Amino acid sequence: MSKFRIITDSTTDLPHDLAEELQLEVLPLKFYLNNKEYKNYLDNRELDPKVFYKEVLNGAQPTTSQVNADEFKDKMEPFLKNGEDLLVLAFSSALSGTYNSARIACDELKELYPERKIMLIDTKSASLGEGLIVTLAARKRLEGKTIEETYDYVLETLPNICHWFTVDDIKHLRRGGRISAVSSFVAQTLNIKPVLYTDNEGRLIPRTKSIGRKKALKTLVEKMEERALKGPQTVYIGHGDSIEDVNYLVDLIKEKFEIKELVINTIGPVVGSHTGQGVIALFFLGEYR
Repeated sequence: MSKFRIITDSTTDLPHDLAEELQLEVLPLKFYLNNKEYKNYLDNRELDPKVFYKEVLNGAQPTTSQVNADEFKDKMEPFLKNGEDLLVLAFSSALSGTYNSARIACDELKELYPERKIMLIDTKSASLGEGLIVTLAARKRLEGKTIEETYDYVLETLPNICHWFTVDDIKHLRRGGRISAVSSFVAQTLNIKPVLYTDNEGRLIPRTKSIGRKKALKTLVEKMEERALKGPQTVYIGHGDSIEDVNYLVDLIKEKFEIKELVINTIGPVVGSHTGQGVIALFFLGEYR
């Protein structure tokens, strides 16, 4: 195996056991709920996501804060001291300052450890979309690919990482500035569920509107039909404590596709602070995003 580590952040929303299996080094990001600070560890050691989403459903308004460069340096430097190179895969720069903090940390550490390779990628991805590309990269590493080969593979694959999602309560997107107050009012009044995707620059883009929840979930599968690569599918699904809707979505997908790998996990509080309870997100490999 090539002697390098993959560093990422907790917005990958990967199951903890999978991250351990892949030997990932994960920096937990922070969120605030009811005036208390938490770290978003993948094993949920500080707060159960069910408790988080229950609080949100009851009216709590969680917030997040940007990780700083020193936190990245503290995570990265021990491996450099141990003679290991680093590939850092960061949350979309269009949605967070995480990538910029990682960039500052990488630049400073390159000066301190000029003999080491430190490579950074803006994944232009979020939640389990980021988790999917990180998983694929980690498997390349475990196969024995070099850091350069893995870096090139990630850049080549990023345009194929499809993110499609819908929310149950649109007010969280309004609070985050993703939609206007007028659009939010109309949507809530008419039970309109927006369907959004993440574009090639990692931005969240409203794409269509569906009347009702089940129609929105069917729209996610329609988008997958339009884009998915041929053959058995790798499918990652994230949710905001909405497992019944996940099961409905999986049944719809199985009617259309053969699934070779299915990963389902709760979307963590950092991303969930901006999407709210009831979010359903579908991630897969496609011809285009």
